[in-house]
Amino acid sequence: MSETRFDALCIGNAICDVFSHIEEDFLVEENLIKGSMRLIDTDEAVRLFGKMGQTVRVSGGSAGNTAAGIASLGGRPAYFGKVAEDELGDSYHHDMNGTGVYFNTPRLREWKPTARSMILITPDGERTMNTYLGACTEFGPSDVDEDVVAASAVTYMEGYLWDPEEAKKAFLKAAEVAHLNGRKVGLTLSDSFCVDRYRSEFLSLLSDKVVDLLFANEHELRALFETADLDTAIAAARETGALTALTLGADGAMIIDGEETVKVAAQKVDNVVDLTGAGDLFASGFLFGLARDYKYSDAAELGCLCAASVISHVGARPDRPLKNLAAQSGFEV
Repeated sequence: MSETRFDALCIGNAICDVFSHIEEDFLVEENLIKGSMRLIDTDEAVRLFGKMGQTVRVSGGSAGNTAAGIASLGGRPAYFGKVAEDELGDSYHHDMNGTGVYFNTPRLREWKPTARSMILITPDGERTMNTYLGACTEFGPSDVDEDVVAASAVTYMEGYLWDPEEAKKAFLKAAEVAHLNGRKVGLTLSDSFCVDRYRSEFLSLLSDKVVDLLFANEHELRALFETADLDTAIAAARETGALTALTLGADGAMIIDGEETVKVAAQKVDNVVDLTGAGDLFASGFLFGLARDYKYSDAAELGCLCAASVISHVGARPDRPLKNLAAQSGFEV
């Protein structure tokens, strides 16, 4: 096995997040499902942006957020994702490398601009995402740097990659390279609507042992196994043999490893501002913990700490060094 250079390689859609606080009525007027993610075209992106009012813009994307969180903990993350040679692409590239993430995916020089997700935040902190994928759809197998995959302890990929066909091929190529080099492969289910689109394929990834680590929240896990009962979904996850990291919102998280189940409590949050990125940052803490040989319970507690920090402010990335926060909480980072 080659030397481990990176704690985790995160692969996903490189998206610039555009946040706006709105009232519940706005969702009703726009006929939007609260808490969902929908893909939109260029015209809809322009129309909706014009109705959003004041916005905050930051680099995002699920796996990108996870990579940034690992870097904030003092870890060594890498990232694959496609941006264009435009203003947003410049900003995204600068942000990722500036946070300590190794990001060197070739940029798109052609017709599609860098992706953006317009995130509508209601007063309860829930987010509704409207995503224009743009350059993301051009990520493919040629963008997979095999040396980086081989040097990463875990290759972690987001379920949203399953939308563009070429990205799906890149996912499978990266998984093959990871396993050939004795590395682990992780998948986050992304959201329940994504699961509904690709349930059979996600289940095949698990049954074929393409995926070793599964990340999900309770809604996504129930959707994957088509049950309203969480215990039934947990039992089904156990049967896959994958190490499953299940987030439970205010009830914390559960780690399922064969017959072993570890549950940890959520961190107290005085003021929930924005739930965007909670699952992404939980994955940051858990993956960092795995890379540092933490016990599952400690890795999950670190994940909950990271999630609690990110939902205390607007945006899906840390607003202060997570390494300092973790150290103050007794973690060795």
